[in-house]
Amino acid sequence: MQLKKMPRRKRLSAGRAPLILFLCQMISALDVPLDPKLLEDLVQPPTITQQSPKDYIIDPRENIVIQCEAKGKPPPSFSWTRNGTHFDIDKDPLVTMKPGSGTLTINIMSEGKAETYEGVYQCTARNERGAAISNNIVVRPSRSPLWTKEKLEPIILRNGQSLILPCRPPLGLPPPIIFWMDNSFQRLPQSERVSQGLNGDLYFSNVLPEDTREDYICYARFNHTQTIQQKQPISVKVISAKSNRERPPTFLTPEGNASHKEELRGNVLSLECIAEGLPTPIIYWIKEDGTLPINRTFYRNFKKTLQIIQVSEADSGNYQCIAKNPLGAIHHTISVTVKAAPYWIMAPQNLVLSPGEDGRLTCGANGSPKPRISWLLNGVPVEIAPDDPSRKIDGDTIIFSNVQERSSAVYQCNASNEYGYLLANAFVNVLAEPPRILTSANTLYQVIADRPALLDCAFFGSPLPTIEWFKGAKGSALREDIYVLHENGTLEIPVAQKDSTGTYTCVARNKLGMAKNEVHLEIKDATRIIKQPEYAVMQRGGTVSFECKVKHDHTLIPTITWLKDNGELPNDGRFTVDKDHLVVADVRDDDGGTYTCVANTTLDNVSASAVLSVVAPTPTPAPIYDVPNPPFDLELTDQLDKSVQLSWTPGSDNNSPITKFIIEYEDAMHEAGLWHLQTEVSGMQTTAQLKLSPYVNYSFRVMAVNSLGRSLPSEASEQYLTKAAEPDTNPTAVEGLGSEPDNLVITWKPLNGFESNGPGLQYKVSWRQKDGDDEWTSVVVANVSKYIVSGTPTFVPYLIKVQALNDVGFAPEPAVVMGHSGEDLPMVAPGNVHVNVVNSTLAEVHWDPVPLKSIRGHLQGYRIYYWKAQSSSKRNRRHLEKKILTFQGSKTHGMLPGLEPFSHYTLNVRVVNGKGEGPASPDRVFNTPEGVPSAPSSLKIVNPTLDSLTLEWDPPSRPNGILTEYTLKYQPINSTHELGPLVDLKIPANKTRWTLKNLNFSTRYKFYFYAQTAAGSGSQITEEAVTAVDEGKTAMASRQVDIATQGWFIGLMCAVALLILILLIVCFIRRNKGGKYPVKEKEDAHADPEIQPMKEDDGTFGEYSDAEDHKPLKKGSRTPSDRTVKKEDSDDSLVDYGEGVNGQFNEDGSFIGQYSGKKEKEPAEGNESSEAPSPVNAMNSFV
Repeated sequence: MQLKKMPRRKRLSAGRAPLILFLCQMISALDVPLDPKLLEDLVQPPTITQQSPKDYIIDPRENIVIQCEAKGKPPPSFSWTRNGTHFDIDKDPLVTMKPGSGTLTINIMSEGKAETYEGVYQCTARNERGAAISNNIVVRPSRSPLWTKEKLEPIILRNGQSLILPCRPPLGLPPPIIFWMDNSFQRLPQSERVSQGLNGDLYFSNVLPEDTREDYICYARFNHTQTIQQKQPISVKVISAKSNRERPPTFLTPEGNASHKEELRGNVLSLECIAEGLPTPIIYWIKEDGTLPINRTFYRNFKKTLQIIQVSEADSGNYQCIAKNPLGAIHHTISVTVKAAPYWIMAPQNLVLSPGEDGRLTCGANGSPKPRISWLLNGVPVEIAPDDPSRKIDGDTIIFSNVQERSSAVYQCNASNEYGYLLANAFVNVLAEPPRILTSANTLYQVIADRPALLDCAFFGSPLPTIEWFKGAKGSALREDIYVLHENGTLEIPVAQKDSTGTYTCVARNKLGMAKNEVHLEIKDATRIIKQPEYAVMQRGGTVSFECKVKHDHTLIPTITWLKDNGELPNDGRFTVDKDHLVVADVRDDDGGTYTCVANTTLDNVSASAVLSVVAPTPTPAPIYDVPNPPFDLELTDQLDKSVQLSWTPGSDNNSPITKFIIEYEDAMHEAGLWHLQTEVSGMQTTAQLKLSPYVNYSFRVMAVNSLGRSLPSEASEQYLTKAAEPDTNPTAVEGLGSEPDNLVITWKPLNGFESNGPGLQYKVSWRQKDGDDEWTSVVVANVSKYIVSGTPTFVPYLIKVQALNDVGFAPEPAVVMGHSGEDLPMVAPGNVHVNVVNSTLAEVHWDPVPLKSIRGHLQGYRIYYWKAQSSSKRNRRHLEKKILTFQGSKTHGMLPGLEPFSHYTLNVRVVNGKGEGPASPDRVFNTPEGVPSAPSSLKIVNPTLDSLTLEWDPPSRPNGILTEYTLKYQPINSTHELGPLVDLKIPANKTRWTLKNLNFSTRYKFYFYAQTAAGSGSQITEEAVTAVDEGKTAMASRQVDIATQGWFIGLMCAVALLILILLIVCFIRRNKGGKYPVKEKEDAHADPEIQPMKEDDGTFGEYSDAEDHKPLKKGSRTPSDRTVKKEDSDDSLVDYGEGVNGQFNEDGSFIGQYSGKKEKEPAEGNESSEAPSPVNAMNSFV
């Protein structure tokens, strides 16, 4: 019933004839495909999509919002229980339910107390197909009680003694965060000697005189209510003793030699050992029966606390902490047992079946102890639910057989043990649906030859449809052995060839019906580099050229890109690229490298590379120039908290002076192995004063640079660890954007380890509404760069700031930035939409802007959907693809170009924000006026006779209106290529054939043909044709032509040619001797009238001009020397160019004439002059 993304492949066998491809999918528990058109009429049981957490601690100062969202078809209704009984929200004026949702809002800000609504809530979403339930949501108000007043006596003790300052904070919900500060709100310094325990007490392994103070204050911070409570100050006085007796370690916590710790799977296991002694003991940790997990073990509080994150049952065992000082050692064993609340192995999945099918729901859960599995049906224990003969329960599995539509329901699986529970809803939806194909019709796939082709056929149906594939318009079944079938309906051609091109049809069938869909496959030639760049060796200062010729499919347009060493070419005018070449002029040493030619098309890409080696211009021996040798003897002196002095000895400069030294550093603590630039100094220096950052384990190296490049790095210096300090900077790139209408997502770029300046890096995230009077709300987070504020109003501006802090202190006050809570879809459609039709292809749309408050987000603009719903020239209605135009900003009008004339259009307008589109305005309908038609689709001439021609044509492909008539113009072309009179004829619009009679035999005619609507004349199509040849006339012309083949005529022509050649030689000799040449004057005086003179103005012969090719030929004009008449491209009327005469008609109204297609050369019949060739003309051809 589902569409799988990663299919198991099936290959067709070759032995079946005919071989029909079909695909059968396995029944599986997945949702119905989320296709909007598919979901419109499919019923579906409810599914809980959003709910509040199981343990829901609320702020008693704000309204209580208990979330419950669900989907289903029809939309579900919602109800609630409280403490196991029905919760009637209608009887409580403070409780409201969100329309179309189950989310409750309890208004305690106006009246009422949060404690009144403390309890266990559960939501039920129900429709005709079943009921889904939420988790049990335990709602409790947060509490931040005050410390009990107590009188604290001053503590007096001797130097070296141990001390525990108790905190004992009040019990809050959730538990508070404990820290110790003084009266100035400065954190008390902690160390291996003084530290805070997990219980909040302050432990001193041994006291010193400087521990004397009167303001040891324990603070409890209750994050949920953003309040801080403080204990009464404790006074400690340390008396100096003459002699401090050293002693071996003993444990302050935990007590005794052994203890037990129990933790839940997935939590953080925290084990603590704090010891006293003099000198201060050091703590070590081991696991007695194994090793500590490397990637999950962390030490806190100066190694007094061992933490293991994501703890599992494998972490159970005995852990031993060892406290050691020079006088001895002591150990404590902590036995750890890891229990587990229930967790999913395989949660039940929604099941879609057809009547009569089988299926199963499986609820796989584990835990420690093993959880108990119980089933509910529509929120009621299955044991007391109505019997269903198709259902059988077997422990954690429900087996269904021969299901019917009444079997549809929502089942709940509850897995529970003493540490918690899991609840999952899974519906069984019994549907009877005919096949539907979800892949778009007529999808075009383009694939490179010899590569795989995948043709999609996503489908749905119940019972499960079978899939068949056919190729070709005639529906021939696939027979070849080259196809692979996937379970999701996809047809794969592993190696597509040119003959794979064509139309493929996917057919889905089940017992309720059949559906099919056509897709098209085009196979393109692969792009190839037929001339690759070649390896080149070039001297400095020379010019080198790389060639790269590409052959590609003629329908694909390649782009050629050149790379150097896999990067962009240098931005240098010396590099020039034309179609096939890369030229590098004035080659330098750094131009050496690998040059790659990359040819890209939309379907493939190829590349080829060549290496350029740059050599010296002459082989003359010269001094060796090279990069410097690396510096050596690095030394650190003047070591301060934030600076150090580095000195070094330079290496050889290799005949090129050192211009500078580059100093780099490595932070072995945060980024071991990565070197960063520290500074650069002049090549004259051998020392540098370096500024340092706190809490960095520095080591340095130096490189020398000359004109040829930089040296290898020096050996690293000794390491130098700087002291920790509070952060210098705050996170950058702070933003506040909502991902949902009711939240604010605050993000920032976190500090790196180098910028943290110390351990325990955290972030204080603060926010408040920009236009409200609320105080700043803050949380402290660690190891994240995002915090989500829930329950915000939609699209409200917020002020946001993020401050860094570590164990030493806070960074400077951060800058405040402004963000917005989440956007929601606009609520109002644009009004007063009206259309002004400008012409047959252009319309202008106007609308009124929507109110700003209704946009509920950043205004992106307005979007017009328009589509051609009906052709005005046809009565049948057909829906076409919708087109979309978006107008940015607050524009209230826009133009719709490219409309089709004489068409019926529908449009609507929607406002757009960052979340999406608002509702559509009411549809507006408009019509475009008529336009001029396109040229007739074809024109051909058939049945030529001695005196008639028959014209046949197809109407214009785009009439753009109602055709009123056709216009036919034609004119004869005689044997001397002169044009006769132009005849103009009107033909009714319903005709597609016309016969022209009473034409001259053996005569060429030229025709000009176009259609007309009320808007005017369309583009014309032209053709030429010849009537049939008169046999007697042809015979006479043949006899005359035969004279030119007689021997006496050929001999005469040769004699004349020889005489002319002798005359030319004599004239040439006399001219060279200075004699006069009177023949020229005689020729000028007695010019042969048969020879056409050249025009004086342009030197061309006085014959047909090419400039007239695109106009009808005037009477008396000549054709070009190739004796062709070009097809008309002009749309001008023939009346403008020729002489119109009344056409002659036969009795049936047909016109007299003949038509033929365009030809490069005229046929022998009727094209040559009927006159015999004269000797004079032949003589002229020799001259």
